[in-house]
Amino acid sequence: MARRQSNFDRAADGSMTLIEHIRELRTRLFRACIAIVIGTVIGYLVSTRVQGFITKPYCDFSISHGAPRCSFNLNGPLDQFMLQLKVSLYVGLVLAAPFWLYQLWAFVAPGLHRRERRYSYAFAAVAAPLFAVGFYLGFVLVSRSMVFFLGLNPTYNVTVNLDGYFEFVTGVMLLFGAAFEFPVLIAMLNFAGIVSAKRLLGWWRIAIFLMFFFAAVVTPTPDPFNMTILGLCMAVLYFAAVGVAFLNDRRRARRNQYSNLNDDEASPIEPVSPVDSSTWGSPYRYDDDNSN
Repeated sequence: MARRQSNFDRAADGSMTLIEHIRELRTRLFRACIAIVIGTVIGYLVSTRVQGFITKPYCDFSISHGAPRCSFNLNGPLDQFMLQLKVSLYVGLVLAAPFWLYQLWAFVAPGLHRRERRYSYAFAAVAAPLFAVGFYLGFVLVSRSMVFFLGLNPTYNVTVNLDGYFEFVTGVMLLFGAAFEFPVLIAMLNFAGIVSAKRLLGWWRIAIFLMFFFAAVVTPTPDPFNMTILGLCMAVLYFAAVGVAFLNDRRRARRNQYSNLNDDEASPIEPVSPVDSSTWGSPYRYDDDNSN
C-alpha cells in the first residue's frame, strides 16, 4: 500500500490548494499559541526569580551605598502584577521558542530548495548562541552603568520606577542581542548571491564606522569603554562573516567554471583546426557541388 503524502510533501510539490494552505497556517498558529501559553504559565512560576535577576544590579548598588533594603516606586497597585505577567510572557516565549519556531519553519520550508533548507539550519544554529551572548553582554554593561547613572546623585538616595527600570534593562539587552545578529545577516546576503566577499571586504571602513556609531547610540553610558567593547565585538564578528563569505565564494567558483568572467566579457573560443582536403566530397559534409 502506498504511503500517504504528508502536508509537507504536498506543499513542496504544489498539490496543496490555497484553502488547505490557509488551514495549515491556522493549525500551526494555534499550536504555537498553545505552546506559548503553557510556557507563560511556567514563566509565571519563576517570574519572581527572573525579576530578582534583572533588578540585582540596582539592588546591589542601593544596599552597598547604605540603603536598608532594595525598593522601587510603583505608579499603581497593579504595576507589580502587570510586570510579573510581562516577565512571564517573555519567559514563555523563550521556553516555547523551539516549538513555535518549528511551526513557522514547517510552514515556510516547503517553498525552499533542499540546499536552502540546509543553510537555514546552519544560520539558526549560529544565530541563537550569538543572540544569547549579546543579550548577556548587554546585561553586564547595564550592571556597570548603574554605578554611573545612580552615582550622579551625591546622596545616593534614589528610588527608581520599577516598570521604567525593567524597560530600560531589557531594551538594552535586546539591542545588544540584535547587534550580534549583524554578521549572520551579512553571511546570508553572501550565500544568497546578493553581495560577494570581495565587495564586503572593500566596505570595511564604512562598516566599522556604522558599527561604532550604532554602539555609541545603544550603549547606556556616555563613556567610550562600553561603546568600544560592543563596537569591537561587532567588528570581529563582521570580519569572521567576511571570512565565511570568502570560503563560500571559493566553493562556488570551483563549481562554476565561468565564475571568473565578467558579465560583459566574451567567453573564450576554442581554435578550429584546418579542414583536411581529403575529406572533401565526404557524405558527412555539405558541399554545394555535390548537392546536385
